[in-house]
Amino acid sequence: MSESTIRTTERRRPTSRKRAPGTDRLAAAVMLAGAAIAMLWANAPFGATYEEFWELPIGLGIGDWSVTFPAHAVVNEGLMTLFFFLVGLEVKRELTIGELTDRARAVLPIAAAVAGLVVPALIFVLFNVSSGEADAWGVVISTDTAFLLGALALIAPKYPSRLRIFLLTLAVVDDIGALLAIGVFYNSGLDIAPFVVAIVIMVLLALVRFLRVGRGLSYFLLGGALWIALLLAGIHPTLAGVAVALLIPVFPPRRGDVERAAELSQAFRESPSPAYAAAVTRSLRDSLSINERVDQAWRPYISFGVLPIFAIANAGVHLDPQTVRDAVTSPVAWGIVVGLVVGKFVGITGATALLRAMGKGQLAPGLGLNRIAGGGALSGIGFTISLFLVPIAISDPETQNIARVAVLTASVLAFFAGWLVLTVGDRIWPPRPVGAVLMRPFDAQRDHFRGTVEAKLEIVEYGDFECPFCSRATGSVDTVLDHFGDRVRWVWRHFPLDAPHPHAQEAAQAAEAAALQGRFLDMAVTLFANQDRLETQDLCAYASALGLDADRFMEDFRSPRVMRRIQDDRLDAELMDLSGTPTFFINGRRHIGPYDSATLIRALEAAPGGTGAFVKQ
Repeated sequence: MSESTIRTTERRRPTSRKRAPGTDRLAAAVMLAGAAIAMLWANAPFGATYEEFWELPIGLGIGDWSVTFPAHAVVNEGLMTLFFFLVGLEVKRELTIGELTDRARAVLPIAAAVAGLVVPALIFVLFNVSSGEADAWGVVISTDTAFLLGALALIAPKYPSRLRIFLLTLAVVDDIGALLAIGVFYNSGLDIAPFVVAIVIMVLLALVRFLRVGRGLSYFLLGGALWIALLLAGIHPTLAGVAVALLIPVFPPRRGDVERAAELSQAFRESPSPAYAAAVTRSLRDSLSINERVDQAWRPYISFGVLPIFAIANAGVHLDPQTVRDAVTSPVAWGIVVGLVVGKFVGITGATALLRAMGKGQLAPGLGLNRIAGGGALSGIGFTISLFLVPIAISDPETQNIARVAVLTASVLAFFAGWLVLTVGDRIWPPRPVGAVLMRPFDAQRDHFRGTVEAKLEIVEYGDFECPFCSRATGSVDTVLDHFGDRVRWVWRHFPLDAPHPHAQEAAQAAEAAALQGRFLDMAVTLFANQDRLETQDLCAYASALGLDADRFMEDFRSPRVMRRIQDDRLDAELMDLSGTPTFFINGRRHIGPYDSATLIRALEAAPGGTGAFVKQ
């Protein structure tokens, strides 16, 4: 393969480890198709069969014992338990090792989410103080995460990653609030005896993690028992899914487990056998937490199975002139539409703006208030949990029908409002010139660099440790530093290209873990010198050779702090539309062309002295 071909491969855009926008769009499209099927079915000439079908009894019997549920209840109280289980897994993960572990970082989306819960509820209550339905405020508090991310992917604003992370963090807090509302305010009265049984079952669930075998089966059986206990206690049984998820441990991969998997893999490679194959499979499984394994395995079935079925079972509103007239004049409908469309927008945008004005929070670089406003408008899409709560919060069938019409209307209006705000906002406040200037100015407290803080000349390099061109560029940088001495500094930032460089991400983690013990530059040199040996066991060996604390290195290697640091550099690179490594910035201006030492020296000599070229955002 020629160097030019390799170079083209190196320049591919990095792929995200999170769900891609295409997946978000597809999941939202499938659920939307389910809602469309329900609407067409309910309004077809044979529309009466819609209600008849979902009232069909589905029974389970053993001997003389049997139990029967309507098909609608099987979906809303049975299948939706799996959905709430997935929500609980995400909440537990974010609280334990995700964005919500850094309280300072999460303060704005948390505050925005709380305001996005409270303001819509207050608006609904104001509309329904005299209607007798004020208690149904829970219908307007929740945002549909799947539709929210799908809508963002469909609108496709430029460089959406910062907004997407903000909205995902917000959605987790939003889910917590909705789950608390369901558990506390929407139950049918507490029966003490089965509730005590439920508490005992949850204690047993918390102890399952200590079993050596059979943990999956134990979680399944105890989860089923908890579902029955909560149903008998008068608490909505879907919360059993949340409880089980919150009691399942989540943790970064542990050093011992990873090394054990590596040793078994080596043994299998040297002597393939069924016994070694089974041991490798088991060790790989045990090196990841059950939370992450189950989420990865179940998410497609929930997104493309459970949620579309739920949409078919709940979105079938019979639209006739009388229903439309009733909805137009109904305070319940107006409370839902205004609560979701206006309340979410005002609550989320207002809380963010207020905290920023008070100096209590800071948005990520490149994420302006106009983008937050667009996300706040899109958050009015309340489809899943809103429809889920309609029959729980409202008892009258006709009012339920009106409420469903209002939820669907609000979701459509929220989508177009979000599209309008994002589109108009980007035109009024267009994104900064892409890639021409350095997104994040040099920060001596944060950045890894060689040279002096006072240097008037600067090279910032975005690269990855598996890129051969980055390795070659280190020689150019050494020559430049020798030429200018204390007048120049070199700054390194991470830009792992996952597709062509599958080990670059972990190499970056190793460098950051070494940095926390004061050895970033030493680890960087080692990584560049061993680009064909960047497996996890290799990285641990390099850390040992550098004299690092091995246990601390492995703990930091997978820590949220390290992951966020690398992710921040990645997002900066995306916002600047960087597509390959190495990419250099000379005194805040992107360097185009060769990066041999002579060219870099000439570029630095031609650059204005000092840091006046930096553009702060």
